[in-house]
Amino acid sequence: MIYRLLALNIDGTLLQSNGKIHRTTKDAVDYVQQKGIYVTLVTSRSIASAKKVAKALKLKSFVVAHHGAYIAAPNAKPIYVKRISEEATYDSVRFLEGFPCQIRIVHEDFSLANKQKINNDLLVKTVFTTGDPVFYSQQFVPSISESLIEQPVSPPKIEAYFEEEEDLRDAKKALMSTFAEIEAIELSPLRLDIVPYGVSKLTGLMALGEHLGISLNEMVAIGDSNEDISLIEEVGLGVAMGNAGFPVKKAADWITRSVNDHGVAYMVKEHFRKQQPIEFLKKMKIIKS
Repeated sequence: MIYRLLALNIDGTLLQSNGKIHRTTKDAVDYVQQKGIYVTLVTSRSIASAKKVAKALKLKSFVVAHHGAYIAAPNAKPIYVKRISEEATYDSVRFLEGFPCQIRIVHEDFSLANKQKINNDLLVKTVFTTGDPVFYSQQFVPSISESLIEQPVSPPKIEAYFEEEEDLRDAKKALMSTFAEIEAIELSPLRLDIVPYGVSKLTGLMALGEHLGISLNEMVAIGDSNEDISLIEEVGLGVAMGNAGFPVKKAADWITRSVNDHGVAYMVKEHFRKQQPIEFLKKMKIIKS
């Protein structure tokens, strides 16, 4: 099979445990780009944060951010956006304010968070190391719902950081049964992301593929989290990182090394070195232009 697109998760796939991208990973990304393979990021992060990683990798391609709700290239208007309505945003936030959690409205241009005191040290680290660049406006207010009354917002994503796992489970169950136009995605036992109904990394990548004229079976996806499973299952070659959990590995066609052992670079070396450059394949009429 000839692959024309490589989709990469960021956290746990590109970024090592120290928060950096290793040189071998950057070289691997550059290598596949030189072969004419389209490289994109597919991430739960905001578009501002995803663009920062894309810049580090010297990508000029469209990236799929906010769990698939927002697709844009650096310095370009988005080609695909799905938003939570103003009403559903307010109702969801008002409900979440009944729990001891920090809530963040994650718009493409800014974030708005409540001033919830966080007592869990691990949670503090999670909330304040989400990768948003320093130029991304972050505002903290006493009550998000009151702020939304004055200035309604229709964001691609809402994040909620809980102190207790039981609270997250209860909140997720209630949100999914009460609000029909949203999805609640459990990223960890303490973090819940809310996105528009029907949004996922897979639907985002499908939208990008349609825009580029690249089918799912011509794609390779590498990931490590449960939210990557549908993506890994549906593309032509689904790859799980060595640090991924069992469900992700079970869904994958191939398992590479862990992120700290340069799993992306290892996968690229094993699979893409045998594939001829895309331009050569077009010239030989092996694939269509």
